[in-house]
Amino acid sequence: MELARGASKGDGGAEALLGELEGLVQDVVRASSWWELHGVDCAILALSLLALPAGFLCLSSENVLVFAIGIAILGVCHSTLTVKGSHLATHGALTKSKRWSKIWLLFFVEVCSAFTAEFGKFSHVNMHHGYTNMVGLGDSSTWKLPCLNCYVYMFLAPFLIPIITPLVALERLWKVELRIALRTLGLISLGLYSQYWLLLNVSGFRSPSSALACMLLIRALLAHPFLHVNIFQHIGLPMFSRDKKPQRIHMMTLGVLNLPRLPVLDWAFGHSLISCHVEHHLFPKLSDNMCLKVKPVVSRFLHEKQLPYQEDSYLARFRLFLSRYEELMVQAPLITEVVGLQ
Repeated sequence: MELARGASKGDGGAEALLGELEGLVQDVVRASSWWELHGVDCAILALSLLALPAGFLCLSSENVLVFAIGIAILGVCHSTLTVKGSHLATHGALTKSKRWSKIWLLFFVEVCSAFTAEFGKFSHVNMHHGYTNMVGLGDSSTWKLPCLNCYVYMFLAPFLIPIITPLVALERLWKVELRIALRTLGLISLGLYSQYWLLLNVSGFRSPSSALACMLLIRALLAHPFLHVNIFQHIGLPMFSRDKKPQRIHMMTLGVLNLPRLPVLDWAFGHSLISCHVEHHLFPKLSDNMCLKVKPVVSRFLHEKQLPYQEDSYLARFRLFLSRYEELMVQAPLITEVVGLQ
């Protein structure tokens, strides 16, 4: 199958294409205000923080509907802070200040997400973005659990993400300096205990077990789409070997897929993880709002140059994984031949 019909051949041709696209995107960036570059996404994160008190107060109500609203508020806010916040902070897309970038990284990844900042940044930025869809390196294989069958993985495993995340973080602490391990342990403990304390003292939970169960429910509310998005947008697309990888523009257009706009996930996960994932992989330091703004420029350019611009619906990808789970998630992926692109 011809993967990129009409695309320029040779390293120089691919670099020229990417350079031309970068120039078009930089024109958009230079013409954008601070509000567009960072403000919109910072406002969403700030609103999520400001909405937390209302969520905890709703949980103190004996009215079932109000209680459910509290769960929804806290669940969406938690995903916004942990997924959107951590993702933007990992890429340094919230601010140009290196000091504040470090502060936001620690806050969103360690306090909010209960994970390690250094390993989170390395595994996502250095590995996943540096080696996108390269087998054994950046191919989203960390999300594969071949020991689980299709339905357990797709429907039940996401509930374990809030439990597995801090446990993996603890395992990683043995591999870092003592001062970093102590800092990470302290910040993760602060985040987890703060939520537990608020459930007991603001929401009025009377037993530790009920508070912990509510914590799990809140943190797992959007765990299913989170897990699904992480596999839908890469696994099942062309995979490459380290010694025969294509040039960057081909690697990102062949191995990355956009999902359609989904309001709740746009808010909680961010455009760069949903409808602008191709744009994000090509320009990872752009904020969610800027990925959305440059999307027409990127899609038009790739279509004009007859390069892949892959899009599919959430439902279509869900059906694909249910029907081809064994092939995509259990068996070793096939290496895509990229002869003619290099």
